[in-house]
Amino acid sequence: MTDQKTAKETVPMCNEDFTEPTEAEIEVLRQEEVFASTDQSGPDLYPRMFNMSAGFMYSATLHTQDPAAPEYLTLPMPSPSFEDGESLRFELAVAKWNTVWESAQYRRRVFGAEDLPPRLYRIADRGDNNIVFVPRTRSRYYEYAPLFHLLPTSTLQLFGLPQLTAGQWPFSIRTVDIDNYLPADFEKRLARAWAATVWRHMVPGSPLRGFSKDDPLRLLAHNLDYWLPAATEVIQDILRTFPTVDQELISPTARLLDSSVLPGVTVESPRKGGDLWRGEADAKDVLAEVVHRADTTGQLRAILEAVRSNRVVDDFSDFWSFEKEDFERRLYHKRSKVKVTFVELTDTIPVQGPETQVVGSIVHGDFLALLNAKDREVVVLLSSGVTKLTEIAQVLGYANHSAVSKRLTRIRRQAEEFFGQVD
Repeated sequence: MTDQKTAKETVPMCNEDFTEPTEAEIEVLRQEEVFASTDQSGPDLYPRMFNMSAGFMYSATLHTQDPAAPEYLTLPMPSPSFEDGESLRFELAVAKWNTVWESAQYRRRVFGAEDLPPRLYRIADRGDNNIVFVPRTRSRYYEYAPLFHLLPTSTLQLFGLPQLTAGQWPFSIRTVDIDNYLPADFEKRLARAWAATVWRHMVPGSPLRGFSKDDPLRLLAHNLDYWLPAATEVIQDILRTFPTVDQELISPTARLLDSSVLPGVTVESPRKGGDLWRGEADAKDVLAEVVHRADTTGQLRAILEAVRSNRVVDDFSDFWSFEKEDFERRLYHKRSKVKVTFVELTDTIPVQGPETQVVGSIVHGDFLALLNAKDREVVVLLSSGVTKLTEIAQVLGYANHSAVSKRLTRIRRQAEEFFGQVD
């Protein structure tokens, strides 16, 4: 009894000094979780994106050799609260599902009905789909986090976007309602910031303002949904270079409960987590790779070539750009488009049409007026069907075709000058 009393007296009563934090103090803690601090925002540290290894939850998981492209599925999430047991179980189930990204479309095979809330299990039970769960928010931040966290500080400031703490792929657990800390027009600001950043890779040498708001490439640069698959592919390529937690743990086959084998799937230790990129230099390299990958996921190169080949005046703004200058040079024939070539043909007859009879005759007549008598005879003979140089030489009384060739060279030069002005 004495021992118990002594023990009780020596145990510190922590609860006596504990005070409930005020709402203001809680808000300060929330903002510290949302916004990057000074120590986190230097150019060598920001922007940053990282991955948390599934090894914290699983000793082994499925590794898919031919993964399907991930699809982001937004979910209405319960209010973030660690006091609500049901809310916490839902958040943990989402985190576990997303963490085994290596299982790709076969990740549902890792979970049973007892492992997922009914709402998630109904989605998983629809088949082998490579789904990534993200919270449904007004801003769509979690969907576009891979793009947002590639932008440098200067770009964020230019477009009125906040510096957030490091992003995580795939999404794990929320601790705050992110919409409370982002601009109401976050998605539009992000689209403009992303377009300004990626544009130099799409149309180097020509500024974004040199094109109209309806220009196809400008619209493509602003389309975040177009770029997201490429960013996700690049992220997974980076993660696949990470070593596994236990490199000796590997089974070449994955067997289901009915003893059947999943083709192209192995059982291995999860890969280690870590930074996907950290700092502006890393982010710049990853961004370039995202643009390159967009050619695979979205046929970017084919789109660029198709748009450039079918440019119209309305695609450009009033500002100068190399692309506009090149377009106008072609449109207004600042470069000579006429190349005059006389070809010696055999067994041919002149082909005439309504346009050549009227318009063609007028232009042809104006050109002939510029030539001397001998040169006019050469052109007339060519247009009348005499196309062999030796025959023309005989008609004009020359010993050989050398003189005719010299005259043709002079006529060709005059024709290029004349018809270049006529066009």
